[in-house]
Amino acid sequence: MPTFTSYDGTLLDYRVLDGPGPDLVCLPGGPMQDSAYLGNLGGLAAHRRLVLLDPRGTGASAVPADPATYRCDRQVADLEALRRHLALPRMDLLAHSAGANLAALYAARHPQHTGRLALITPSVAATGITVTGEQRLAAARLRRGEPWFPAAFAALERIVAGEPGSDDWTAVEPFFHGRWDESAREFATESARRKNQEAAAAFGADGAYDPDALRAALRHSGSPVLVLAGELDLQGPLPAMTEYAGLFAQAKLIVHPGAGHFPWRDDPAVFTSTAAAFLAN
Repeated sequence: MPTFTSYDGTLLDYRVLDGPGPDLVCLPGGPMQDSAYLGNLGGLAAHRRLVLLDPRGTGASAVPADPATYRCDRQVADLEALRRHLALPRMDLLAHSAGANLAALYAARHPQHTGRLALITPSVAATGITVTGEQRLAAARLRRGEPWFPAAFAALERIVAGEPGSDDWTAVEPFFHGRWDESAREFATESARRKNQEAAAAFGADGAYDPDALRAALRHSGSPVLVLAGELDLQGPLPAMTEYAGLFAQAKLIVHPGAGHFPWRDDPAVFTSTAAAFLAN
């Protein structure tokens, strides 16, 4: 697998899925999970050459000498090192979940090198937007017809109230998937195993984000932005996604019907057509 050396000497790994279009650099969420769970993004590799980055300390990428470099704002330099390595004058980015924080910080710091941004069920942490407990509960209620709903919703209520039980975070996992079937259960188990927990704890540490400065930069960004929300996503309920899209100068919000936090898995055909159309314009 190809590698490059980042600003501090850390050797970082990425996968390439060859497609007919130009490079699309893909950032995983987690935070700090390797990129394997992205797969081929529902078939998007048929439209673009996908460059899937394993963040430092995940997958085949090396563990850095300084754990403080796991902080999101410090990983902007990793992304810039990758752009230089790929010799891209402007870099199109697709970022999932927590990876959207890194993409937004990169766009703010390097607007001249930022192309199109496809932000998939994005985390809003870097922008200071608050996702309320009631917004999450409202999204969860859309699943009330599911057989697993009563136990999962009770667990979510305890989490929202700040009183989670030891098993409650596992109990709410079905809410993150459009279909809670055997494939989703296997995916959830494997994804948890591939996450760097130490790095995840440092990702949003104090100093990682300056929401006011970021918002100001995004208002003047010239990059076209797609904010793709999952209709059923608890992490990014529609009110928060609407507010988030409004922060960018040129953003389009699209809600993927029936999708949770991983829309390329819930409906690959719709996801791929939506993302490919945006990236092709």
